[in-house]
Amino acid sequence: MSKQPYQPVVPQQPGEINFLDQGIQNCPYHAYQLLRDDAPVWKDPITGFFVITRFEDLRAVLLDTEQYSNSMQGGQGGSRGRLDAERAMRMHQRYQENGWVPAPTLAGRDDPNHKQMRAMFNEAFRPKVINAMDPFVRDTAYKLIDAFIDDGHCDWVKQMAVPLPLIVIGQQMGVPEEDIWKIKAWTDAWVQRLGMMQTEEEEAWSVDMEIEAQHYFQPIFERLRQEPNGTLLSELVNREIPEWGRTLTDNELHAEMMADTFVGGSETTTNAIAYGVKLLIENPHVWQTLKSDPEKYLRTFCEEVVRLEGPVQGLFRYAAKDIELHGVHIPAGAMINVRYAAANRDEREFECPADVDLEREKPGRHLGFGSGVHHCVGAPLARRELYWSFRALCDRIDEMSFMPDANTFEQAPNFALRALQELHINFVAKPEAKRIDPSTLDAASGATDINAH
Repeated sequence: MSKQPYQPVVPQQPGEINFLDQGIQNCPYHAYQLLRDDAPVWKDPITGFFVITRFEDLRAVLLDTEQYSNSMQGGQGGSRGRLDAERAMRMHQRYQENGWVPAPTLAGRDDPNHKQMRAMFNEAFRPKVINAMDPFVRDTAYKLIDAFIDDGHCDWVKQMAVPLPLIVIGQQMGVPEEDIWKIKAWTDAWVQRLGMMQTEEEEAWSVDMEIEAQHYFQPIFERLRQEPNGTLLSELVNREIPEWGRTLTDNELHAEMMADTFVGGSETTTNAIAYGVKLLIENPHVWQTLKSDPEKYLRTFCEEVVRLEGPVQGLFRYAAKDIELHGVHIPAGAMINVRYAAANRDEREFECPADVDLEREKPGRHLGFGSGVHHCVGAPLARRELYWSFRALCDRIDEMSFMPDANTFEQAPNFALRALQELHINFVAKPEAKRIDPSTLDAASGATDINAH
């Protein structure tokens, strides 16, 4: 049976917007434009969240940690708890009875607590470490694409976008490559819970999947305490945070494993790699330009993908005090949804914001990786994964197109993230004589300057 692409939902006024609706999630950009123009601070009548959509406002919010807090003041369950506190408590009890109640993650803390914990991650992701990983990222990307290059078709999501970042973060965490699909099932369940669109039974399943992951990792934590091995996970388990006078607890480790390592270190990059190919097929002139000179254009293309199809559509802050913004009163304690993906298409900030522009000045100015003290700690690694996945594409493929009647381009239902579930493409591979040997490429050349934007 052939699949039909979705029809975008085009709201005419803010009251018609529902970010929990699949139709708007499939193409939220009409809604974002409407809010930027007519209601830049909009109280969502369904969730009660205050949604902020303009670039300048978002950047100010992200830099102002005094008025806009990250700490989980929203009660048990965070954003989910705001919608149904009793249900959130039932999930809490489920963790308590069968596993470990996740502690606040790095993203859910304010300074000085956040700064002290982040210092440990900064050490783990310091430039020397990331540079040393570059050949592994490169070789993994080429290994994956070469596994299907002679087929003439693939599901780009399942055969490249999913495994590349999972293999890379798994290698950092000391997890066997054969376990990545098991971990993918756990991260999928975690992401679905974050998306706030599950029934209670579905959310209970997600919690049970996370608890299953906890029981997979707990023996590894205990072994690493006895036998440190130099992996990132070993560092997280054993490094003492001086200001705390202790290492991370099991509850903190389990929270970090799901949120800031395997989800933060794979899921969002997966989504950007998937959307990059979709954008290239939809914009053949961009594809022709990109593959004509990857060294010149590829870094900017990576930034444009993150800006245009932000894997993280929006996250949350809490009003630490009463706030007035654009004439809207935001009471202390209110939850604020900072909609990165709306800000990244704000014409007040970007010329021709809906276009892929390989000549864009300051392409890294977008908010796709956040800003301020909570800027994504894994951004340098994500940029390398994006670079090498698209570089392998340029080096191996001449032409590509969507496989007829095979794609709906439906999003996985999620309030916060944007993810293609599949992307079936046909392609014409470059003749073998024209395929570049990745071992001849200077690994650093693909990534050294990628953060300079």
